[in-house]
Amino acid sequence: MGKQFLASELKRDESLRVVDNRTGKEYTVPITHNSIPANFFKGIRASAGPNDRPEDETERGLRVADRGFLNTAVIESHITYIDGDNGVLRYRGYPIEQLAERSSFLEVSYLLIYGALPSTSQLSHFTSEVLLHGPIHSDAEGFFRAFRYDAHPMSMLTSAFAYLGSYYGEANPSLQGQDLFTKAAKGDPAALQNMDRQIFRLIGKATTLAAMAYRIRPGPRFRRASDRNELYRVVSSYTSSTILSPTDHLSELHANKPHPVLAKALDILFILHADHEMNASSTTVLQTGSSLPDPFSAVSAGCASLYGPLHGGANEAVIRMLISIGSPKNVPAFLEAVKKRQKVLSGFGHRVYKTSDPRSFIIRKVADEVFAVTGRDPLLDTAMALHDAALQDDYFVSRKLAPNVDFWSGLIYRAMGFPMDFFPVLFVVPRVVGWVAHWRQMMLSPSGVKIWRPRQLYLGPSTRDYVPLEERTGAFQIGVGMEPSVIEHSGMTKRRKLAEAAGKVRSKL
Repeated sequence: MGKQFLASELKRDESLRVVDNRTGKEYTVPITHNSIPANFFKGIRASAGPNDRPEDETERGLRVADRGFLNTAVIESHITYIDGDNGVLRYRGYPIEQLAERSSFLEVSYLLIYGALPSTSQLSHFTSEVLLHGPIHSDAEGFFRAFRYDAHPMSMLTSAFAYLGSYYGEANPSLQGQDLFTKAAKGDPAALQNMDRQIFRLIGKATTLAAMAYRIRPGPRFRRASDRNELYRVVSSYTSSTILSPTDHLSELHANKPHPVLAKALDILFILHADHEMNASSTTVLQTGSSLPDPFSAVSAGCASLYGPLHGGANEAVIRMLISIGSPKNVPAFLEAVKKRQKVLSGFGHRVYKTSDPRSFIIRKVADEVFAVTGRDPLLDTAMALHDAALQDDYFVSRKLAPNVDFWSGLIYRAMGFPMDFFPVLFVVPRVVGWVAHWRQMMLSPSGVKIWRPRQLYLGPSTRDYVPLEERTGAFQIGVGMEPSVIEHSGMTKRRKLAEAAGKVRSKL
């Protein structure tokens, strides 16, 4: 028998040996940081086989298929680390539990963007810049009032970020040159200063835009820049000065000074939502940013991505789910419907975490503190019944569907008096920090910025010749979704169609 070697005695080869069974060739793929370069597989080529189509491009090398980016690393980052199997979340190496307990949102913002906890003077400078860049041009009032009375706040906010870009031509690489920001990686101080100025603007104005999106509905006048000076004094948390002041229903008797428990709760919630590695919206910001538009456009794209119910709209979906359940006694029937895929269980499970979301433990404690001030939400009993029943049901336990941060955050925002459709806005405001941190990191990449252009697996028709309209017989494609739907018209569209039909009748007479 051959000699048995201990693992410690073997020389570790940081590579992967791949044998292409189509050709018998062997390849060695280098492993770096436990990853392999997808581009390496372009060199693994073979002649087309009997089942290959020309569109498979077999002779041009292998492609890596990863629907939904389940196991694709698109960038090297120093910002956030997640260990989904063990429920770990760290910002720049600091556990989220320590930051939520001991830090503040603006301090965490500094950490995410610049890589280290700030000194007293650094935090003071950063805070001052963020608050000084909070006011919005008075024309913005007309912009917000142009929306319908029932417009969703996220539609306003998404548009508002793009609208901001129209004010700052100096932030637009299309106008100033495509290396406007990327030359900061080469040590250009003016480019670095310009980049940080836009970051101050985005963080500072995020809360202002959110407050304007809120105030447009109940009707109180917007605060002009001159009226907002009182808001921009150095305060412990910019979240309380610009979000809670115009919305907190518990503060009317205190000259709009936010309740300290609610201010602290919102600050913690903002810390928990500030970043979450390569989530859908952060990836969208970087995908958009890779073509080098202004950062306001990239953030607007991220805002649109976050709007969806599979991302930032999840906490709103939780509340709607709890309302639809009605009472604790209906929870068993609801869970049975979920198992039959007749209902959707919101606020449980996570794409990354295979155990409990570490943020959920922090936010559960915050929820108790908020409810002690605001009073017990009638939905809480239903929420607790759902929480306990799901965690005791093997169906959900085996699928690792534990409550996530969205399960509790919606209840907290509801207790604070925010309308449901404003919940995603309260997700966007802190996440802007994560977006700009990743955007800044990409702009400062020593290897430059490559436009993100993923591949696809084309499964459509091969080459076919055009057939003139008069020669086509029958339906070319039959099936669900293979032809335009028949739409039922009403209102102005219906009246116009009737008018057109009447006109055709008259023309024949």
